[in-house]
Amino acid sequence: MEQHAPFEEKHSKEQSAIVLDFLPNGYPNDTRPSHRKVPLSQVVGKEHFLLLEVAPRKEVFLQPYEEVYIGEGKRDKIHHILGKLNLDQLTPTARAELEFVIKDVVEKNPARYVEFFNKAGPLTIRTHSLELLPGFGKKHMWEVLERRQEKPFADFADLRGRAKLIPDPLKAITRRILQELGGQEKHYIFVEN
Repeated sequence: MEQHAPFEEKHSKEQSAIVLDFLPNGYPNDTRPSHRKVPLSQVVGKEHFLLLEVAPRKEVFLQPYEEVYIGEGKRDKIHHILGKLNLDQLTPTARAELEFVIKDVVEKNPARYVEFFNKAGPLTIRTHSLELLPGFGKKHMWEVLERRQEKPFADFADLRGRAKLIPDPLKAITRRILQELGGQEKHYIFVEN
């Protein structure tokens, strides 16, 4: 059986995660006898959006959208991290909740994402990191760059108020994070790859 302890050491940056799905009897397609099945949960990290499979402590029942501590030291609800998941390994329930959870995380921590608009730079001679956001083209990029030169954006409302032609930044960031979670992107802005 594969050991997962090195994963926890290598990716110790995630301190907390949001529950996407809780499977009290393990995966339904697990062919092992029921006494060998263990509860598990699929979660997404709040900082780097890592998709993880975790084992809860005994007698702990997790709820979707519940925040759990997964960092170093004593964890009250999570026993250990089983490993990293790909987007296609998520259960239908976890996949359905993912976009709402990501949007909620971005809304509750707007400073980090507004900072991206204030400091984003070019990736290559022809491509700017702002253009990686879905719906953002050269015209939107130049508008953001010109407005942020006047003064940095304070929040999403300020960004939308001063750069009037841009798509909704909250939706664009959420969609970009979902694209990065797909694992097919050349550049990663928000998700640890």
